[in-house]
Amino acid sequence: MKTFVKLSFLSVVLSLLSACGINNIPTYDEEVKASWSQVLNQYKRRSDLIPNLVNTVKGYAAQEKEVLVAVTEARSKVANMQLPKDVLTNPNAFQSFQKNQGALSSALSKLMLVVERYPDLKSNQNFLALQSQLEGTENRISVARRDYIQAVKEFNTEIRTFPGRIWHSVMYSELELKENFSVTEQEQQTPEVKF
Repeated sequence: MKTFVKLSFLSVVLSLLSACGINNIPTYDEEVKASWSQVLNQYKRRSDLIPNLVNTVKGYAAQEKEVLVAVTEARSKVANMQLPKDVLTNPNAFQSFQKNQGALSSALSKLMLVVERYPDLKSNQNFLALQSQLEGTENRISVARRDYIQAVKEFNTEIRTFPGRIWHSVMYSELELKENFSVTEQEQQTPEVKF
């Protein structure tokens, strides 16, 4: 009889714990990490495409050296960036990452505007393929960032609301609020290219 009571009590406790959200915080934390990995993956893909794109444009638009140098320098900054392990909870590191990626996006936008001046370049098959891959990658970056933003929202909400706040303070206090992407006023402006 004692065994039956113990088993009954244990099953009641386990069912209550499984339904109370105790696993939500680590689940959401892992989702944030996975989403962040996808963001980095897509930024890496874009970075890998840029040298080919710049070299193709160089052949047609050598006089646009300033734009080509800006793209190359922005890519170099992104490639040489050392992300600390706490980038997702470190506002300064996250902002630096976002700033460097934004500078690269801006430089690429200017490059694409310059390309409009060169009809021969726009008809080059290599360039068209690279441009298409880059556009697809920019879309993938947008989707990856959206998924990351959603994962951060779920995680941060969970540890700031009931009952997650309790579980966070009792069992997962080492997990901090995660940083999220934002759009600066400068990024909201259309890039200006002077011809």
